[in-house]
Amino acid sequence: MALNLAHQIGTLRGTPVVSETAASAGGDQPSAAAVSTAALRKPQTTGAPNLRCRIQRASGQGELDSVSPPMSPCRSPALAATRPDLSVACQALVADVEPATADEKAVREYLGGGGEGGVGKGKGVPVYVMLPLDTVRPRGGLNRRKAMNASLMALKSAGVEGVMVDVWWGLVERERPGEYEWGGYDDLMEMARRIGLKVQAVMSFHQCGGNVGDSCTIPLPQWVLEEMDNDPDLAYTDQCGRRNYEYVSLGCDTLPVLKGRTPIQCYADFMRAFRDHFRHLLGSTIVEIQVGMGPAGELRYPSYPELHGTWKFPGIGAFQCYDKYMLSSLKAAALEAGKPEWGHGGPTDAGGYNNWPEDTTFFRHDGGWNGPYGEFFLSWYSQMLLEHGERILSSATSVFDSTGVKISVKVAGIHWHYSTRSHAPELTAGYYNTRFRDGYLPIARMLGRHGAVFNFTCVEMRDGEQPSEACCRPEGLVKQVAAAAREAGVALAGENALPRYDEMAHEQIVNTATVEAGGEKMAAFTYLRMGPELFQPENWRRFVAFVKKMAEGREGVGPCRELVEREAERSVHATGPLVQEAAVALMSG
Repeated sequence: MALNLAHQIGTLRGTPVVSETAASAGGDQPSAAAVSTAALRKPQTTGAPNLRCRIQRASGQGELDSVSPPMSPCRSPALAATRPDLSVACQALVADVEPATADEKAVREYLGGGGEGGVGKGKGVPVYVMLPLDTVRPRGGLNRRKAMNASLMALKSAGVEGVMVDVWWGLVERERPGEYEWGGYDDLMEMARRIGLKVQAVMSFHQCGGNVGDSCTIPLPQWVLEEMDNDPDLAYTDQCGRRNYEYVSLGCDTLPVLKGRTPIQCYADFMRAFRDHFRHLLGSTIVEIQVGMGPAGELRYPSYPELHGTWKFPGIGAFQCYDKYMLSSLKAAALEAGKPEWGHGGPTDAGGYNNWPEDTTFFRHDGGWNGPYGEFFLSWYSQMLLEHGERILSSATSVFDSTGVKISVKVAGIHWHYSTRSHAPELTAGYYNTRFRDGYLPIARMLGRHGAVFNFTCVEMRDGEQPSEACCRPEGLVKQVAAAAREAGVALAGENALPRYDEMAHEQIVNTATVEAGGEKMAAFTYLRMGPELFQPENWRRFVAFVKKMAEGREGVGPCRELVEREAERSVHATGPLVQEAAVALMSG
């Protein structure tokens, strides 16, 4: 017969749990649903994932074969065969209905973790999990509602503090300016509140599609695209005239180019509408607002777009300063510097998206990047990005003042060619970081002026996993950013840049977030991303152990490691039904 969640939890904990139905029937004998945990079959341990990949140098100098994490999540056909011996109870739970309130209460009482009094209140680092990019449907409502409910309950029971969700400008204000549709987000926020999870809400003013890991396409609002069609210079533009429609060019931040409003006004109005609509949840369920500032929600230029194969790792990218608004600003800066000849565009010898530094005159070892013109141009280019961040943060802090939420900003972890003198990929993205100049301290100070959290990616990566010839140093980059945040007095939070489910990645995150981040623990860590692969048995076992270690902080990687791992193993058994339900529901869509 079908069993409710309370029975299943009691079964897996080794203790019969009397449901409301059984209690009303009377009697002290345990239900026939109480089954010994010995009946549970432990899933077979799978081998470590193959992390090797092959890359081709743009200069035609042959292939590099080295270790690199997978580029994006996938729907593995193996999931269909996961735990084929699902109990009748778990199969019954796949029905598109939400569990009873009593069952959810049982989950919180018997499994604990997350939320108030959980991770984040003690010595460790709270863990959040990114939700799928397409969590909310284009015209309202949740995608895969039953899967979402089961998945959130599983995350809660594993000790996760909360979830991160993109609040897409292109969905909420899709049809007409000033008209906001929050329907799907209402459902999600209420679901998170009821289950006891916190929410990091991302104000996503960018297009979804065209970046690493983008599994769907969500364009900018239709009325914004209409304006960009009428004036193509609202889009970022490279030296070849190629337009990028991921994000409105920061060159027109303060101009009324969007139906009479400036882009900054549009972003502020959107955030204000979000605040007013979800005011009752701010500071309690919704605890953080991450403000999108560019492609992929990151404070940067779209210098390495994957769409249509424009850029491939580890290319240096391209400067995005050729729309008329950016060129107008550059011309004014050159005139002010007394060098009008520098105001006609970016460097002409900086190569293309897939060149390497030494392929170009500008970025090579002794190139123009380190000369008078290079210093002028790179200072202007990076300052424009900083001023863009300043403008949006000023609006965000004004809108969310006294609401009890934190404000955060994400900065990209551009770790390739980091060991070179010029750091070319960082320069094209807008980070004026070279061997002789710290490009992250000005960003940290800008965030510090507004009390914002510095959120940084690539925390899971090790130097030795990367292609050696690409001069990658993610560990060195993370340490530099941590030092900048510490000097500026800014809280540092982290994310993994790519989906990873292996213990090596988890160990690197734990060490960096709890031990090595400049001698201070991170404020939070957000795990990329919830999906079918996370709920595969071995991946789930490793993830639960990872969350427990993050909760324990330094002790989780020290003498208490075995105790933490044993506790994690108990949690894996306890969350079995929820994980099975989530996996099946996600696969059935």
